[in-house]
Order: sequence, then structure tokens, then C-alpha cells
Amino acid sequence: MTTIKIRPAVRDDIAAIVAMLADDALGATRESPDDLTPYHNAYERLQSDPNQLLVVADRAGEVVGTLQLTIVPGLSRKGSTRSIIEGVRVHASERGHGLGGRLIEWAVDESRRQGCQLVQLTSDSTRTDAHRFYERLGFTGSHVGFKLQL
Repeated sequence: MTTIKIRPAVRDDIAAIVAMLADDALGATRESPDDLTPYHNAYERLQSDPNQLLVVADRAGEVVGTLQLTIVPGLSRKGSTRSIIEGVRVHASERGHGLGGRLIEWAVDESRRQGCQLVQLTSDSTRTDAHRFYERLGFTGSHVGFKLQL
């Protein structure tokens, strides 16, 4: 089995990342792998912001996982810095083999390295398997999230 390396995403990874984002019931309704233009534009914005880390899990040159980590300085919690984990995806061929846990472990370690005191994430209320996964990793379902589509 080849080693998986977690590394910063590069522009050439975008198609593989978008394919993973679209590879479930929710993603299939909101992602458009046929037109990568908006994703390339978003990638450029991410690259220009030092508080945004988009990473991929790479196995022998193939992108098999991804996540975005955002570092958020704040005033609450005595001026704490927190991180937000978003867009966690694992390629279908890799699911159930520990890669998701490894990605989250990387994000938590990087959050510590960046001086964060809290790591948070959201998960769609319909993703009950994901909820169990995050709870196994020590996350607590402590808040109710709200979104406003613009």
C-alpha cells in the first residue's frame, strides 16, 4: 500500500476536489464539475488569504481526500483563535480505511500549531454517519447551526 501524503492543494487538484464534493446526494445538487471556472476563482481567493488552508490527501499522485481549514482570530473566549474545518471529503475508494480520521487529525494538529484554542465544524443535519464519525474523534454536537442562502 502506498503512503498517503497530506499536502497543500494546487490548481491541478481542483477537478479531483470538485468531483469528491459532488460525489454524494447533497453535493450532487450543489456542485458543477462540468464548469470549473468558479472553483478556479475560489482557489485563487483561498491562495491569497493566509488564514485559509486547502489541503489534499495524495496517494501516488492521485487526490483521494480533501479539507479546508480556516483560522479565525476573535475576541470571544478571551481573545481566542479558533479554526473551522470545512469540505471534508474522502474518495469513495478510500472510505472506511481511516483516511477521514487522518485528515481531521492533521487539521487539529495544524490548528494547535497555529495557536488555536478551539476547533469547530458543521455537518449537514442529514449526514448522520458523519455525525457519528466526528463524535468518535472527540467532537461534541454543542450548537445548532443556522444558514441564510444568498
